[in-house]
Amino acid sequence: MPLFKRILFPVDLTDVCRKVVPYVGAVSKAFGAEVGVLFVAHAMKYYENIYVPPVSTRAFEEEVVRGARKRLDEFVKEIQEDLRVDRAEVRVGDAAEEIVRYVSEEGVDLVIMGTHGKKTLQKILMGSVADYVVKMSPAPVLTVNPYRLPSR
Repeated sequence: MPLFKRILFPVDLTDVCRKVVPYVGAVSKAFGAEVGVLFVAHAMKYYENIYVPPVSTRAFEEEVVRGARKRLDEFVKEIQEDLRVDRAEVRVGDAAEEIVRYVSEEGVDLVIMGTHGKKTLQKILMGSVADYVVKMSPAPVLTVNPYRLPSR
């Protein structure tokens, strides 16, 4: 049986994340694993090519990261009764790529993440972070569709 000692719980800080917490908690408890929570803020550098001054995009990105850090800390505090989080981090970039990078850099053994259950056309137009992570992660990925969970 594989041992999962380091679990990553990527979040987008929407209400959907709360529905995944019991699953992360159960698996981390069963394996005695530490849990890292990761939020990825969208990089503003993509907007520098459309005549937005780099100084403006950098300043905005810094504000976004500060706000994300604050909200992530609040989220961790909200779930502390259900899940012990060992560390929480905010990164900047493409969410899917940063999650996979984090898994590699931090030696994560298992990723547990929610899906948004996008319809086929939405996936084609916008892509899916979960799909990318499932395909590219060097660690196993457990996805939870929060819209299909049994009501309790």
